[in-house]
Amino acid sequence: MKRDKGVIIWLLSGCFLVFIMVVVGGITRLTNSGLSMTDWHLVTDTFPPLTDEKWQQAFDEYKKFPEYQKINIHNNFTLDDYKFIYFWEWFHRFIGRIIGMVFIIPFVYFLIKKRIDKATLNKSFVLLGMGALQGFFGWFMVKSGLVNDPDVSHFRLSLHLTFAFLTFAYTLWVALDLIYPKRKTALLPMRKLARVALVILLLQIIYGGFVAGLNAGLVHNTWPLMSDGQLIHDSVFIEKPTLLQNLTEGQSGVQFVHRTMAYIVVGLIVALYFKGKKFSLDNQQKNGLNTLVAIVFLQFTLGVLTLLFRVPLWLGLTHQVVAFFLLTAMTYTLHRLSK
Repeated sequence: MKRDKGVIIWLLSGCFLVFIMVVVGGITRLTNSGLSMTDWHLVTDTFPPLTDEKWQQAFDEYKKFPEYQKINIHNNFTLDDYKFIYFWEWFHRFIGRIIGMVFIIPFVYFLIKKRIDKATLNKSFVLLGMGALQGFFGWFMVKSGLVNDPDVSHFRLSLHLTFAFLTFAYTLWVALDLIYPKRKTALLPMRKLARVALVILLLQIIYGGFVAGLNAGLVHNTWPLMSDGQLIHDSVFIEKPTLLQNLTEGQSGVQFVHRTMAYIVVGLIVALYFKGKKFSLDNQQKNGLNTLVAIVFLQFTLGVLTLLFRVPLWLGLTHQVVAFFLLTAMTYTLHRLSK
């Protein structure tokens, strides 16, 4: 596998832009801006409305949908308020366009110049498909909040969020394949545990999306007990008709799973770190494990603080950003233990 610095920079630039898009997506969600663009056109919506008349038309269109009719109509919601939420949703989608151009234009150039080897080419086609699918998931999510319910489906929100994380992780993996072209024997026991930790981390990210979509961070704002001095609050089992629904659709149940799985993620990463002490690791592997442990404890602390302070914007966003760093460290560490 050839090591082409231009291709590596291209892939890492994609990682950075996906990261920025997730950050802006977090702001969009936390400011309740995601349903501000009720109709979307590829060309005409490249920029926000440029005249007062166009702004008023967009605002009048927004007034036809549930979020305004059921919520904002009672909040003295003005055109200036609408411009604020419109900006964040527009900016989120605009970055998506930039990511598309940053991927496709250099890709075509590298292809013509024959600077992409066959293995990387196949992975690039996968990335292209993932990018297109992510755009569809975004539309699929927003659509769920424009019918009757002024909130998007928490399942669709989590799908959109988690797939962005996956797209980032896979892009980083492809870049790492080029950064470290030399192969060596994998540490199989370490790799197996790292894979388990990655799967549980992804499940935790999925549940993070559930918590965000259901505003489940606004209940049981105590730690380590949920509330009323209970480790598992009674409401975990009684909000919905079945146990499965309680653990996937109930605010208490979803929060309980998310806060419990946090302990499991920490435990697995700590176990991976101490397991590494039994092997002769190179500097890359050691640095990966050290970084992973540091970030997981930071993320756990941020999660507790976000809960205790009832999800202020800056804490909720920081918690999401550090989740990204945690996935980055997990992906890097697994790559170094695997190849």
